[in-house]
Amino acid sequence: MAFQITKAVIPAAGLGTRFLPATKAMPKEMLPVVDKPAIQYVVEEAVAAGLTDVLMITGRNKNALENHFDRVGELEATLERKGDTERLQKVNFSTDLAEVHYVRQGAPLGLGHAVLRAKMHVGREPFAVLLGDDIIDSRDVLLSRMIQEQAKRNASIIALLEVDPSVAHMYGVATVEETDDPDVVRITGMVEKPAPGTAPSNLAIIGRYVLRPEVFDVLEHTPPGKGGEIQLTDALEKMAGAPEWTGGVFGVVFRGRRYDTGDRLDYIKAIVQLAVDREDLGPDLRPWLKDFANTLE
Repeated sequence: MAFQITKAVIPAAGLGTRFLPATKAMPKEMLPVVDKPAIQYVVEEAVAAGLTDVLMITGRNKNALENHFDRVGELEATLERKGDTERLQKVNFSTDLAEVHYVRQGAPLGLGHAVLRAKMHVGREPFAVLLGDDIIDSRDVLLSRMIQEQAKRNASIIALLEVDPSVAHMYGVATVEETDDPDVVRITGMVEKPAPGTAPSNLAIIGRYVLRPEVFDVLEHTPPGKGGEIQLTDALEKMAGAPEWTGGVFGVVFRGRRYDTGDRLDYIKAIVQLAVDREDLGPDLRPWLKDFANTLE
């Protein structure tokens, strides 16, 4: 039975230790990427794919997330009095993006546990999971394609990215079989952060999933794995091995632009890459970057 997917789950309970001390008092998801917090890019992507019901899995000290997607009457009134309609529109845009709900994870038991916390909200429908560390360029299609494949195959769909084999150990990695579509593969196995040199392929799992609700049943019986956490990868591997009742797992190979904001160096690169393509910043930033690069030589 095909469902129209409307729900997105965004795990946002991480401590952001790689960005300390910046994240000592501010959620890592609120770190700005140019002039928007990283989490807003993710919500905008979900909405663009037709997902209007967003559930964020949060933790302690994450109130800034709720505040960002809520009304700020005093700020709105001040901007209106000043006639600053451009900034007022930007403020209202984030407020009106989607119906955003929140539930706390409670304990840092891993991504699989965070997704399991969405069970009551999602119910028995397929749904999307978007990780906030990955920003997908709005000019490239990924999530809507994954939703289409989920409806077509009645399976769970994960996003894959071809990476250099030398860095495959930093990701979850999939073992795959070809299908009739060069951009879609059948998942036969997965391993979370394999030891260097042992990855079964160079297809890394990135932070986009469209899942059948059977994932909740599997997660409830998935023991802690890598790092002592309940790994979503472990649950998906079990689902891949039981297609008769889970529908199996397929991967969409993404060939577009992805920005990793979970690593400090890649976070800086993401800001530069997005800024140079902006009409309001690019014309001045591009020549400055070229001049600055010349000074490094």
